[in-house]
Amino acid sequence: MFKSIRYGLLSTIVMVTLFATACGAESTAEATQEINRIETAVAATVAAQNATQSADSPATAEPAFTQTPLVFSPPLTPLAPIASPTLPTDTTQSKCASASLVSETIPDGMVFKPEAKFTKTWEIKNTSLCTWDTNYKIIFWDGDLLGGAYYYNLPQIVAPGQTFPISLMLTAPKEEETYTSEWMLQTPDSTEFGVGQYSTPFYAKIRVSAEAKPKYSVEAIDFTLVQDPPSGCPANINYTVTATLATTGPMEFTYYWIQSDDNNSSPKTIKVDSATTLTLTRSWKLHIATNTGTRWFILVITAPEYQEYPRVEFTKTCGG
Repeated sequence: MFKSIRYGLLSTIVMVTLFATACGAESTAEATQEINRIETAVAATVAAQNATQSADSPATAEPAFTQTPLVFSPPLTPLAPIASPTLPTDTTQSKCASASLVSETIPDGMVFKPEAKFTKTWEIKNTSLCTWDTNYKIIFWDGDLLGGAYYYNLPQIVAPGQTFPISLMLTAPKEEETYTSEWMLQTPDSTEFGVGQYSTPFYAKIRVSAEAKPKYSVEAIDFTLVQDPPSGCPANINYTVTATLATTGPMEFTYYWIQSDDNNSSPKTIKVDSATTLTLTRSWKLHIATNTGTRWFILVITAPEYQEYPRVEFTKTCGG
């Protein structure tokens, strides 16, 4: 309806305009008045039409644009966090925690005056597959601390197969007694390990004495046996035993070897000016025709105090 009124108004205005143009200026003035009258009438009609339409059906306002967040239906479920992979717990233990003792200073049982300071050094070999850095530690394990700290950082980087020194400055206690200080290594993830096949601690063992002339002793460190040649059945086979000993101070001692065939060595005397480490050897040659079987050596210290060490056995398997 509203559109029809507008179209009628337009047609009327066009007709009046054409008539005015044809009749001249006077007629134009009259035409203009007529157009104004028509527009007023149409405006009133339109207003009445809008009022009627509003009464019949209320107008719906157009919604204003607002920026609202996106909403998903159904709502999205957050992704569960992905767990980090669990690394094997024995990686360090199996690959990095392996070492061996090559040598050491300060023989076991060495005698010190009360509160004497000394430096103990162990030569340790990295037998693992890892390079040790300064985050590895030397830790006190058991026994007597002997004035040291409870742990030390490794002083240098050690590659696999490399040997390095561990030197600790220690102090003898006041009381006259025998003391043992045990130490271990520790990886950055706190895995403790020692030396050798059974990962045992490396240690310092001392004796404290205030005597002007304390009693010194001979301490056994190791016994090894070598067969030459190592295999086969040659005409002659040599078996050689080596005893590694340590004296605890300046002393003189006498020793000899006992053999299972009663072919014992003659007694020998050794004098040392200070605590030291030394080796003693004994060889036994057997011919191919000699009976097979198990034989043994025994080292015996006769002075200053009698001491007999465990036998070292070997078995001949050729000939006889």
